[in-house]
Amino acid sequence: MKRLSFLTSILFFILVVLSACGQNSSTAGQQSSKEGSDGYDPVTIRLAYNLPQDHHISIGVENFAKTVTEQSGGKVKIQVYPAGQLLGDKEMNQAILTGGVEMGVNSSTLWASTVPAMGIFDVPYAFPNYETAGKALSGELREKLNKAMEEKGVKVLMYADYGYAQFANNVRPLKSPEDFKGLKIRSIGDIPSEMIKAYGASPVFLGAGEVYTALQRKTIDGATSGTTAMLQRHYDEVAKYLTINNYSYLEFILAVNKNFWDRLPEKTKKLLTEAAQQTEQWIRAKAKEEDERTAKELAAKGMEVYVVPESDLPKWEEAAQPAREVYIERAGELGKELLDIVEKIN
Repeated sequence: MKRLSFLTSILFFILVVLSACGQNSSTAGQQSSKEGSDGYDPVTIRLAYNLPQDHHISIGVENFAKTVTEQSGGKVKIQVYPAGQLLGDKEMNQAILTGGVEMGVNSSTLWASTVPAMGIFDVPYAFPNYETAGKALSGELREKLNKAMEEKGVKVLMYADYGYAQFANNVRPLKSPEDFKGLKIRSIGDIPSEMIKAYGASPVFLGAGEVYTALQRKTIDGATSGTTAMLQRHYDEVAKYLTINNYSYLEFILAVNKNFWDRLPEKTKKLLTEAAQQTEQWIRAKAKEEDERTAKELAAKGMEVYVVPESDLPKWEEAAQPAREVYIERAGELGKELLDIVEKIN
């Protein structure tokens, strides 16, 4: 009986040892497999944008998607839907907020309806030069805006410099704020609309793709946009006059649904963040170059271009004060803080 008990104990001991060896072997195999792989979990991310594909922001976004896919060995695949194929600018933000799409690029102007402080880029003449915008987006202003967006359920991955907004119209050269009186101008957001009203014109809301036909049919007299978009959307065919007054420094935001972002592995987040930072710097460097190039091309195509002299800008800024006041009213304390930051940089 004692002999049987002894043999049973020996057998149990052998089974325990074998089991432990098997587990160690399995764990070692898993670790070896992990170390031998690229470490990225497979995921497909849908990214939508509404800009023309040859716009410098679009080119940057396409390169961002390509970089992420290549550097992850195809594991992190970004599936791009360009030029409004999946979503227009009016539907984009809601789709990102609800997770209808994981990523999207849309203007800060349209995001201001969700986070009013994001309208800082639309405050007339807040950013007098490209360098001011770059400095502002490298520090505290960026941090405060990102935090406000995350509280609404959106992770900001990149600020893409679109360039300055200008005015095109078919009626007369706009050489002073008084020249706007009586005109119907396509606006791009609430704060620009307040400025248009302060100048004596009527703002009209239209999608970017509707402007050409509206100008052609004369249902509007003019429109505000960047010269990059004016050239790509052929404004020169339907509008005679172009006024360069650099009233608003337009930003486009590469945004991610935060619930989706929070579920991503850290390594994937790091890859996306680094690729976005590189792309942002490339786009920023192109913004000024593209503004200058496209304004010259519009002039070459027959548009009559008036550049507001720097000495006249204080008059334009003073007339636009009601828009600044509306921004402060809507954005509250955060809006005041952001304006203070920008003014210190200026």
